[in-house]
Parts: sequence; C-alpha cells; structure tokens
Amino acid sequence: MRSPRPYSPQAGPGAQSLTERRKAATQLDIARAACELFAEHGPDGTTAEDIAHRAGVALRTFYRYFRNKQEAVAPLLAGGGDAWRALLAEEDPGSPLARALERAVTRSLSDLQSVEEGLEVTRGLLRAAATDEALRAVWYRVNQDSEERLVPVISRLAGPDADPVEIRLLAAAATDSIRIALELWSATDAPASGPGSPAELAVRCLHALTGAMPLLR
Repeated sequence: MRSPRPYSPQAGPGAQSLTERRKAATQLDIARAACELFAEHGPDGTTAEDIAHRAGVALRTFYRYFRNKQEAVAPLLAGGGDAWRALLAEEDPGSPLARALERAVTRSLSDLQSVEEGLEVTRGLLRAAATDEALRAVWYRVNQDSEERLVPVISRLAGPDADPVEIRLLAAAATDSIRIALELWSATDAPASGPGSPAELAVRCLHALTGAMPLLR
C-alpha cells in the first residue's frame, strides 16, 4: 500500500515534459517507499537497497536521484510547501497580506482527508528525524528551499513598492510558522484537526512572528 502524500498535495507539473514527469513520478515512488520503510523499521533499520526494492527500481536508479536513504523523503516533504505556496499565489495582489497568508496556511493544513493522512506521514518522519541527524538536515533544507521560493510569491502580492527586506523577513516567518507548528505537533498525539492541530498551531505562530511587521499593517 502506498503511503499518502505529505501534509499537503504537491503542486502540478506545469509545463514539464513527459520525461520530466516520469522522473518526478519515479522520485515520488521512491520517496513513498522510503516513508513506508522508515515507519516500519526506522532509518537505522532501512537501507537504500530496501527502498529501491520496495519502489520497484534498480539500486542504480535510486542513486541517480538521491545521494542517501534520508534524502529520498525530500520530494514528499517538499510537496507541502509547493501546495501552500500555490494556494497563496491564488490570492489577488493588493489583498490584505496577513489574511491571505492565514487563509493559505489554514487551507494547506486542513479540510481534506488526504491532507490529514499525509500529516500522519509527516509526523512519523519528524519523529524519526529526532534521532537521525541526516533526516533532520533534509527537513531543514526542504524548509529553506520553500522559504526562498516563497519570496517571489509574497513580492507579487505585496506590490512593487514593498521593501525587499520586509518581504524576505515575512517569507522566513511564514515558513518557520509552519515548520515549528509541524515539529511541535509531531511530538504530541494531538489530532490532525481541531485544538492542537498543525493548522491551529501554524496560525498561532504566524500571528506571533508577524504581528509587528510593517508589511502587514
């Protein structure tokens, strides 16, 4: 049985070629296999060979895409950031930015059953990362990449006169709000929705980190 997607669905492939879509699909197959095996045996009890076998690919194919077993989960973790940036990008320029951010964060972390199922996958990975330095490094890198890709989205919404420093600070705060919320939630047995959920925690973090930012006034 395939693992569900991460806490949010991944953005569509856009103008990717057929070859690129096939490569992306193979990477996701490998990532899902890695998540399944990490959940069953932990990172220490899982090898790259195990992941390749579960994904139905040759070991050389695994290493064509990933340097090590921990990096194999990156496409799934990155999917959440892809999705919430896409939701934010749907907002109209000139809309109150604070409300737009809160809407996108809330939508990306709630509502659909597939999102809730994916949150449980993320919880398992973050719990495993607590004792696996390489897995933590993948998580931090995915968040850093997401922050950098968020900058042009916020810039478009904020308008041409917005201060680049404030845009960068807001991108960092918004990304960290979700990261911290997921890390805190993953350390508990709280449900994926309602009190103590990632959506509730992320909005709380967002308010605390961005409340004094001039760009949101």
